[in-house]
Amino acid sequence: MKMLARIVKRLLVVVVVAAVALCAFVTWRGYGMYRDALAERGIEQAVERLRAQDGYTGIDELPQRYLDAVVAVEDHRFYDHGGIDVIAIGRAVVNDIRTMSLAEGGSTITQQVAKNLFFTQEKRFERKVAEVFMAFDLEAMFDKREILELYVNSSYFGEGYTGIGQASWGYLGHAPAEMTDEECALMAGLPNAPSWFAADPEAAQARQRIVVQQMEKYGYDPGTAAALLSAG
Repeated sequence: MKMLARIVKRLLVVVVVAAVALCAFVTWRGYGMYRDALAERGIEQAVERLRAQDGYTGIDELPQRYLDAVVAVEDHRFYDHGGIDVIAIGRAVVNDIRTMSLAEGGSTITQQVAKNLFFTQEKRFERKVAEVFMAFDLEAMFDKREILELYVNSSYFGEGYTGIGQASWGYLGHAPAEMTDEECALMAGLPNAPSWFAADPEAAQARQRIVVQQMEKYGYDPGTAAALLSAG
């Protein structure tokens, strides 16, 4: 029994050392990816390019209901964290290890802005690390409203529409400022699965209901949320 215990202990030490070495390697690769991205294009240059795109919409031109819906469904601790959500990341790591995949990312809105501006959609651990470094830079340079504005203007909504301005005109036929409460909930859910609107309206409606439920859960005008749920 003592020999078995020693073997188990040694195996545990090996596993821990290997895990630490792997984390260090992935962090090093991610930091290199972050540095390469900045060397190719600075943050101010990337933001300037985004703001120059067709349909870019300032946050003051967006309904508060839409902004609330985005935060509720994408990153409900957005106004409280400094770029990363440790709780969400921990939950995602556990679920990803359990499923042996990168299905759950735990990315904050700030991390998604980093991804949209600098990285690809490919799911890689080192890219997630690069997002974290870039997210810290974004949080240091911009306030929360500016970051939220960058997010809704850099997200892909499907059918070739990038940003809420293009998506609102393309799908709804009017400016984002004219979105109804129902449309706000619908558009807030689209970046999660942008092919739904055109390909599967029922799935888009189901996603809309999830958005409304999240709004209700986190205290965003529960009366309106309840009305939308009953109407759906």
